[in-house]
Amino acid sequence: MHETELKVRFCETDALGHVNNTSFFIYLEQARVEFFEQLDTQMAVDEWPFILGHVSCDFVQQAYFNQRLKVHTWVSKIGNKSFRLAQTIVDARSGEVVARSESVLIYFNFEQQQSEPIPADLAKMLEAHVKTEISL
Repeated sequence: MHETELKVRFCETDALGHVNNTSFFIYLEQARVEFFEQLDTQMAVDEWPFILGHVSCDFVQQAYFNQRLKVHTWVSKIGNKSFRLAQTIVDARSGEVVARSESVLIYFNFEQQQSEPIPADLAKMLEAHVKTEISL
């Protein structure tokens, strides 16, 4: 499981005083990118091999300015042309769950504008990060 730590910035909050729901998707994206960097996948935009097919987020608790959060990221399922990432955002101090997310990433050829099978070497790297049950 990969872990990304971040600190909530003032600009990520809204008039209600808590983190705006759109900011959670930015946190999730940052953690996905760091997860891919850990896998040592190609991070150049002109060679980016993934397209986001689905993302959902369940908001469990509010988060606030200056709060430290951790985003845990792991692979929950691998298919032929896509895979699922599960993510949990927790309060860094208490470990309490703030949000849960699931996303589907598709291995994508941007020149051909179509999905392709996940290469065997990438599938093997992803398999090393598969977790089916997480106690967060």
